[in-house]
Amino acid sequence: MATLALASWATNLTYSDLTTSVVDSAVKSIYNWAGCAIGGYGQDAPSIAQATTQAFFGGPPTSSILGSNGSIGDTYADAQLAALINGIASHIDDYDDTHLETIIHPTGVVASALLAVAEWQGPVTGEDFITALVAGIEAECKLGLSVYPQHYDIGWHITSTTGSIGAAVAVGKLIGLNTTQMQNAIGVASTQVVGMQVFFGSMTKSFHVGRATQGGMLGALLAKNGYTSSLEALEAEYGWLHVVSTRENATAYFDQLGKVWEIEKNTFKPFPCGIVMHPTIDGAIQIHNESASQGKSVSSIKSINLVVNSQVLVLTGKTAPTTGLEGKFSIYHAAAVGLLYGEATPSQFTDEVVNNATVVAMRQKVNVTTNDAEYNTAQALVTVEFDDGSTVEKNIVHAIGSLENPMTEADLKKKFIDQVTKQIGPARAEKAYAAFTNIGNMTDIGALRTLY
Repeated sequence: MATLALASWATNLTYSDLTTSVVDSAVKSIYNWAGCAIGGYGQDAPSIAQATTQAFFGGPPTSSILGSNGSIGDTYADAQLAALINGIASHIDDYDDTHLETIIHPTGVVASALLAVAEWQGPVTGEDFITALVAGIEAECKLGLSVYPQHYDIGWHITSTTGSIGAAVAVGKLIGLNTTQMQNAIGVASTQVVGMQVFFGSMTKSFHVGRATQGGMLGALLAKNGYTSSLEALEAEYGWLHVVSTRENATAYFDQLGKVWEIEKNTFKPFPCGIVMHPTIDGAIQIHNESASQGKSVSSIKSINLVVNSQVLVLTGKTAPTTGLEGKFSIYHAAAVGLLYGEATPSQFTDEVVNNATVVAMRQKVNVTTNDAEYNTAQALVTVEFDDGSTVEKNIVHAIGSLENPMTEADLKKKFIDQVTKQIGPARAEKAYAAFTNIGNMTDIGALRTLY
């Protein structure tokens, strides 16, 4: 009875059930998401989506679009549209958080739905917001664990396929659904399964997150008003678990709800691209810095040899990307920019940089070998040979941003400020950081947008 188990746990969860560590992880997840949503709004995808929908489908403007820096009419939209735009913006840079065991980016879908509803139907306290967020993240990550890796391996985009259900649970928690209503909300969300991997490297990848945000929110709101669904939407013979995966173990993982907290395993990206490229980038940046300290020029690099897990090539094997979005799924581009720039920020994943002649030439020096026996997807061996015959090698076992080598709070603040400053300037970026890091103490989440 997986659907009932999840619904019962979520409806009974209280803020007092959350440990200090869980709350801390939730706050970090929220402000990391907000930074991604504000910074990502400057990309083309959110503005196209907003221009396409707001003038023709929008209702009363109740909820904020976090990164909008324009008039009040641009800054606020109806809840469904705000959820869509914030969801797209938070994922378009591929800079959002990652639950490494499932490769789910958990906060974007859940928080984008929650904020839209909290502003629309508030007041909602920070504690209630955090409780609902945790409920949604635990739901999607436990669900993901129960079908991973088979679900992912057959081509689903697990962030959005589980995220809509996480959003339904979170919004359902926020608006006070009872257990049966929560089961119905889960059902309506689960039938809106969305997202396939063929769209990675295009704007549609972020659309998955925006649409899952809307779908989960709608599921909860419909259920609140008496809309019915299957009460066994997840576990039934033709339910979500069996239709989208050849394996499921939901009972075992749902038994861990409230005992093993998945949000505590959430990690934060130092680089805005596919997570499996991070070990390579980490190694490339280290080689860039070491070479510079030794007076070696990256222009004298003769060859770049990578040893990675085969799944890295499956997900990020684009040898000749032509857009910034495609570059986020090119292990060749990842190695090239790490070596050339000594960093990998959104600035290194633009159309201009992807097509830069120097970058293209460096990409062409990259050779990739797979070795699944010695390297998992979180590891990489990067070896660079210079024209003089010398070599530099970095074997990355725990890349920066991993659970074993996490970003510090100072790192996370810098990431936030750098993203947000591009969109709304440094002074407002500092105010936004203060607002979102203090979210647990707020009496009305609806005031967030007014604080920066």
